[in-house]
Amino acid sequence: MTSIKILSVFLVAGLLAGASALAQETASSAVEETAVEVRARESAASLTELLQAARQEATKVSRENRERLRRFETERNNQRALLRQAKADRDAAQRQADRLKALFDNNERKLEDLQDTFRIQSGNMGEMFGVVRQVAGDVKGIIDASMVSVQYPDRGELADRLAQIKGLPSIEELNDLRVLMLNEMVESAKVVRFSTRIVNADGTFSNAEVVRVGVFNLITGDEFLTYEQKTKSVKVLPRQPKGRYRDMAENLFEATSGNVAMAVDPSFGSLLKLLINAPTFGERIEQGGTVGYVIIVLGIFGFLVSIERWLFLSGASTKVRRQLKSAEPNQDNALGRILAVYHQNKEIDTETLELKLDEAILKETPKFEKRQGTIKVLAAVAPLMGLLGTVVGMIETFQAITLFGTGNPKLMAGGISQALMTTVMGLVVAIPLVLMYSLVAAKSRGLVEILEEQSAGMIARHSEQETFK
Repeated sequence: MTSIKILSVFLVAGLLAGASALAQETASSAVEETAVEVRARESAASLTELLQAARQEATKVSRENRERLRRFETERNNQRALLRQAKADRDAAQRQADRLKALFDNNERKLEDLQDTFRIQSGNMGEMFGVVRQVAGDVKGIIDASMVSVQYPDRGELADRLAQIKGLPSIEELNDLRVLMLNEMVESAKVVRFSTRIVNADGTFSNAEVVRVGVFNLITGDEFLTYEQKTKSVKVLPRQPKGRYRDMAENLFEATSGNVAMAVDPSFGSLLKLLINAPTFGERIEQGGTVGYVIIVLGIFGFLVSIERWLFLSGASTKVRRQLKSAEPNQDNALGRILAVYHQNKEIDTETLELKLDEAILKETPKFEKRQGTIKVLAAVAPLMGLLGTVVGMIETFQAITLFGTGNPKLMAGGISQALMTTVMGLVVAIPLVLMYSLVAAKSRGLVEILEEQSAGMIARHSEQETFK
């Protein structure tokens, strides 16, 4: 529409320019006519010549005017034809514009429909691609942390690429990811022997033959290994688990066929780290500190005294029971010495004999009850020492809380360990000592009762003999 308006303006401007040119030509002709008349008057010798010249000039001017008029009409007709053509072109362009506008509107509607379809389909595909990337990321994490990667170090590249992919993964890539997952599952059920580079406990490197138990354990000889994901290296544990686990590892490493018992860590190393970090018996003793060592010394001393008393009373009991079977007194046992007193004083009265026998029993009784008080005191002191260690440990714990707060439990672990271990050690010492004291006291009371019983029998027999006299 704009181009048609511009063309119309150009046509009108052309017509105005033609009219202006015609007026200029007319004015020029008038000037020329005046000049001719002057020349005619000057050159004509008579009026007849002037008239004739004027007529000729008028004829010429008339002919020129007609020629100019013809050219003007021709130009006008051409301008009108151009105007009609311009209007026709304008109408054709308008029709073309209407047709194109209708086509544009139709294409806009189709484009909106296609965009809606694309959004729906791309949303579904985007969700699927998101799942693929998530699964690939999970597989990559499993592969990187798996002990199978020690044997096959470069197998996680596919999962890494799919986890970061921006476009559409191919069917072959998805199938390779599936195969990678199945391979991890298959390798988790295998016991494989292969050679690799390991880091020893002292930090040196060496090539060693290792045995992989699925994705759970790595061993070489009787030593357990661990796989460091960040450095992708295999290290010998600086601290190995207890002997029975190492014996299992050694049996498996040396086995070539058959079934071998083996401890498997289903947590992929976490339980093994907890197991090796568990304190040994010596470390537990060290946790008790000075109080713990004092309790141990008291316990050892109490056990030695108890054993000595038990052995002494057992020997004395054996000799007394042997003496019970013999009428002849033997000086190597308490009952024999009491019988000797009886035989030496048969002629005295009953009351005096009874006093002498009581005196003899009183001499023998301290030998049986010797150091029983020590055992009893140690049995009572041991738990008190444990309580003392508990108080000391709690004091250290509260001091650590005061200085460092409760953010780090390891700072409080020392005091708590001492508090608990000293209590345990005190009870461990006290309970056996109480039992030993009970056994020793019972055995000594049994021996004293035998002596008193035999002494009473002797007095009774002596009293009967006096009565019959």
